[in-house]
Amino acid sequence: MTTAPTGAEGEVRLVPPAGYRTHLGCDAVGVPARHGFRVLSRLPAKGCVYADRDWWWWLVPEGSDLDLTWPLPSFYAPGAVIPDRGPRLIHRPDGTSPYAAPIPLYLLACQLTGTAPNWTLGAHRGRCAID
Repeated sequence: MTTAPTGAEGEVRLVPPAGYRTHLGCDAVGVPARHGFRVLSRLPAKGCVYADRDWWWWLVPEGSDLDLTWPLPSFYAPGAVIPDRGPRLIHRPDGTSPYAAPIPLYLLACQLTGTAPNWTLGAHRGRCAID
C-alpha cells in the first residue's frame, strides 16, 4: 500500500512500502511534475518517490521543515498528507530508509525557483541534551 485515507475528504497519507524503517516519522515535500525528473536525478539519497500527473513527492523525516522556509512552488506536507490525485510509488530506494536527504532536496528546491536558501539557527543553536 502506498497511500492511506486520512479521514479528510480529498486527502491521502503517503505510506512507505513494508520493510522500510520510519522511526523518524514521515513528512513529504512536493514539487510540480515539470521539475520531478530534474530533482530526482540530482538527489544523492532519493528515498521513496511518489507521483501523480501534477506533483512529485519525496518522503523526508518528520520535522524537516524546522527553521526552513521551503520556497514556492514546492510544498511541505506534514504527516505526508497530500491532495488525493492518485499518487503512486515511482522510486523505491535500496536499503531500509524511505527518506530523501532533506537538505539537498531543500537546496534543489531553492535552485529551481531562484530563491536564496533561508533558514534560522533559532533557539536550537548551542543546545545539548544530556540524559
